This record gives sequence, structure tokens and C-alpha cells, in this order.
Amino acid sequence: MTPLILLAGSSVLFMAALAILIWLHTQAYLAIKTPAVRAPQAGPRVSVLVPARNEAHNIRHCAQALLAQDYPNYEVLVLEDRSTDATPAILAELSVHDPRLGVLHGAELPPGWAGKPHALHQAASAASGEWLLFVDADTFLAPNAISAALAAAEAAGADLFTVMTEQVTGSFWERVVMPLVMTALSVGFSPRRVNDASKRDAVANGQFILIRRAVYDALGGHLRLKHHIVEDKALAELVKWSGYRLVVADGRGVAQTRMYTSLAQMWEGWTKNIYLGLSDHPAMLLLGAFGAFLALVAALFLPAWPLLGGYWILQGGGWPALVVLAQALLVWAALLGMRMSVNAQMKIPRAYALTTPLGAGIFAAMMLTSAFRVLSGRGVTWKGRRYDPRGGELKEVLN
Repeated sequence: MTPLILLAGSSVLFMAALAILIWLHTQAYLAIKTPAVRAPQAGPRVSVLVPARNEAHNIRHCAQALLAQDYPNYEVLVLEDRSTDATPAILAELSVHDPRLGVLHGAELPPGWAGKPHALHQAASAASGEWLLFVDADTFLAPNAISAALAAAEAAGADLFTVMTEQVTGSFWERVVMPLVMTALSVGFSPRRVNDASKRDAVANGQFILIRRAVYDALGGHLRLKHHIVEDKALAELVKWSGYRLVVADGRGVAQTRMYTSLAQMWEGWTKNIYLGLSDHPAMLLLGAFGAFLALVAALFLPAWPLLGGYWILQGGGWPALVVLAQALLVWAALLGMRMSVNAQMKIPRAYALTTPLGAGIFAAMMLTSAFRVLSGRGVTWKGRRYDPRGGELKEVLN
């Protein structure tokens, strides 16, 4: 292969890499913010509903944050979903000290139901609010969260208002993998398209979903979504595709979430989410394959590119080799600059941008594992329950 052909190939890759990097990193912009507002003197009643299954490490912090809200007209209901850890004891203790905390005890999971939709269905059935706010047990709200979200939802004319929460990361693996996952989500579900009523794109963040009770009831609530494990996306699609207003907003400063604390938890959680996202729509499988390809390129080729250029120089490659090395270094500079920006927004040390190839390799492995599950028809495991979606029905399989 002649030097000029190598140079031409590197130049094509150089231009393609820059174009893809710019495209990937311009999808996440959230035009709608959740403002810092003072609590209104009066307003519609809001029911905050929290499903809790084996959440002993989160539920105290979550509940205490909910009870510290500045909004004057709300209730907090936690659905204790047959936990096998200390979650029931912690909730009992908290409810004794603060009777404003309502604790509901979940029924056994019926056939055909996924766990979280069943928990939320039970909680919603006991709620009295004009608005329902679904909050995950690993999500911690600022004191003005209800006030701010309700004000933003009403200003936007939203029927379902959801926010992208601030993702808290503590461990090495969280800081390596989570920024790449969040970028991938912004590509798969562009906030601009989700907020555009003329587009069918729909997604919601189950960590924080505020929905009008009248709309929820009119659409059949979680009874309509009983077999969906990724019930937040299904609810968003149901709302938007039924002609109601769906809004996704920037929730940083209003809500924080720490989804996973270890690589094993991230693997279980994200392979489940990716699997269900890919299995919902055949077109998503193609997008997933493209995402896995890009991740593999980032994991394998990007580190090798400047090394190959340097080796070629040492072998007497002359000015074509210098150009190839310069192109590789410019792509790396662009990549590191963009990843540092993402890390800064997530309050992750900028130096973690250097771990991008490692994180991309793990993300590619999760994508490929999920695609294999789709193609092979395998089920997924979540919260100690294994679900088998074969035959068009969701079945819980006892482990």
C-alpha cells in the first residue's frame, strides 16, 4: 500500500471522526430549564410516589429530601415493594418520626405485570393529588424541586414533565462509563426532538416524572403499561402519541441521582435498559449496532492511530507519516476537549476523559450483549426478578 493511499485513508477517517464527534456532542442540549422559584402560597395538590424494592442504601436520604420540600400542598407515599433487605424497617422508623410519610405495602406481583409498573399502579391508586410525581428511590430532590418543576410544567403547558437529573458518580467505574452512556442516550433520544410536538420521539426519565392526574387516568395509567419493564419510556410514548404535551427539561440543581455504585450494577442495569430499548423497535437495533461500532472504533482504533503514525515516522515515512500523526493527535485533542466538557457538567474530574477508550469498550460490550439477548430471545433480570418476554407476554420466572 503506497504512502499516498495510507494518507488518503487517514484523511477520510480524520474528517469522519471530527464530524461524528461534533454530531455526538451537540445532541444533549436542554433548552427548557427548571427554574429556582419561591414556593407558591397555594397550588394544586401534588402526590409524590416512590417505588422501593431493596433500597435500604437509598431510601432514608430519598424520603428525608421529599419531606423537606418547600411546596405547601403535597403528600409523600412510598410503596414498599416486598423488599428482602432493611427497607421496610427504615420506612417504619421514618414514618414514626414523621407521620407525613405514608408507607404502602405492595401486593404480590400478579402474572403479566413487571415489578415497577405494579408498584406505581398501587401507589397512584392511593394518591389524592391533581399532579402525580413519580420519583425513584435513588433520586434525591432539592428543597424547591416540586415548586420548580410544577412552575416549569405549567409554564410550558406540559401534561408530562420530566427532567434529566444530575448524575452523581463516586467510583472509578461510574466515572468511566456513565458519561458515555449519557451521551449515547442524548443521541438515541434527542431532547430537541422529544420536545417537538411534531416528532414521534418520546422518552421520560423515570427518576423524576410529573404528570397531570387527569391525563394519567384518561390514558389508563400503569395498568395500560403493566408489562413494560422500561415503563418511563412507555409512559412518555403513550402521553405524546395520544396528543398530550411531553416536555423534557434540565433538572440539574433540582434533583440528583446515583443510579449504580459498581461495575456489576451498571452492567445489570444498562444491559437491561439497552436490551429493552433495542427490542421495542427494530430500527433501534440498527442504531444500537451503529453505536456499538462507534464505541468499538473509539476503544480499539483511536488509541492505535497515533501509535501507527509514530511508528511510520520511525520507519522513514516522511511527510505523509507526519500528516497522519497530526491528524490522529487533532482527533484526540477534539475528543478529549469534548469529553472534558461533558465530565465537567457531570462534576467528574476532567482527567477521566483519558479513560474514554476504556469506557467505550465497556459500553460496546453492553450494547453487543443486549443485541445478542434481543436476537436470541433471552429474558432480563432486574431487582431479583427474572422476566421472560417470549410468546408476547411478560412472565416472572422465580430464580
